[in-house]
Amino acid sequence: MAAFLLRRLGATVVLLIVISFVTFTLFQFGPADPAAAACGQECTPERVAEARVALGMDKPFFTQYLTYMSGLFHGRTVGAAGAQSLCEWPCFGKSFQTNEDVTAVLERALPYTVSVAVGAIVLWTVVGVTLGTLAALRKNKLVDKLIVGGASIGVSLPIPVTGLLLLLVFVSTFDLLPFTTNAITSPFGPAGFGGWFQNYLLPWVALAVLFSAQYIRVTRSSMLETFGEDFMRTARAKGLSRTVMVVRHGARAGLTPVVTMLGLDIGLLLGGAVLTEQIFSVPGVGFTAVRAAQAGDLPVTMAITLLAAFFIIVANVVVDAVYAVIDPRVRAA
Repeated sequence: MAAFLLRRLGATVVLLIVISFVTFTLFQFGPADPAAAACGQECTPERVAEARVALGMDKPFFTQYLTYMSGLFHGRTVGAAGAQSLCEWPCFGKSFQTNEDVTAVLERALPYTVSVAVGAIVLWTVVGVTLGTLAALRKNKLVDKLIVGGASIGVSLPIPVTGLLLLLVFVSTFDLLPFTTNAITSPFGPAGFGGWFQNYLLPWVALAVLFSAQYIRVTRSSMLETFGEDFMRTARAKGLSRTVMVVRHGARAGLTPVVTMLGLDIGLLLGGAVLTEQIFSVPGVGFTAVRAAQAGDLPVTMAITLLAAFFIIVANVVVDAVYAVIDPRVRAA
């Protein structure tokens, strides 16, 4: 088990380095000139040249890359000579728009995204796995048809439709829930768990409608396949109860595809639920990424790109570890 995890961690480090290099290269040699973006709209060629020096773009490319990466571990100074400032660890540079440390921008946005992600993940996993398993147990019966039909409708509803409909019904029309406020970022704050729950309930439901529909279909298909395996017939022949068969034997083998989906979806959500945060005006990572892209704020955009890649890769490592626990054959691979 330890050797398996060490191999995965080693591969993760290599992959993160490759992604950081590719991302840095794309932003440096992309169509947008970082120096011109940092200088602003009304900028002379002289000021663009000064901006290139301030950003370190007058140095060789690999020197720029190593300087940028070193700032992620122990900080660095940024700016032109005579006007330098300290960018503390981990340093992603300074925002072109506010001259604020990009790390501070991410620290401010990440709690909102985590709040949206945590509740949505719990909701769609519980609903999706429960209804998917129930549909498999009631194959071709009315309950199965209703669940599968509902899942087909849910998976075809995009987030903008679901989100706007929820706002119209529960906020604008019946005033059952408040508009999302930016003052609540945690269940442990002044608003308490109840205020936090009400504040993020609609984004959770909007995401859960789409994702739980996918989980229902995958869980149902996987569980039906598992129910037909030889070890399940053996368990049935031994006289084990249906509950024991499903929980102890069927779920362990049948939910492995769900584990894969869940790991990837967690990584994607923590990297920024762009549409959801836009619709509900949640100033999370996705909301910040859109604003940074529109303003040409390359340091913020690049930092969010790296952060999203980091979350997705780490989620894959966690999935591999869970697989190793669920299925011993994975450890031998």
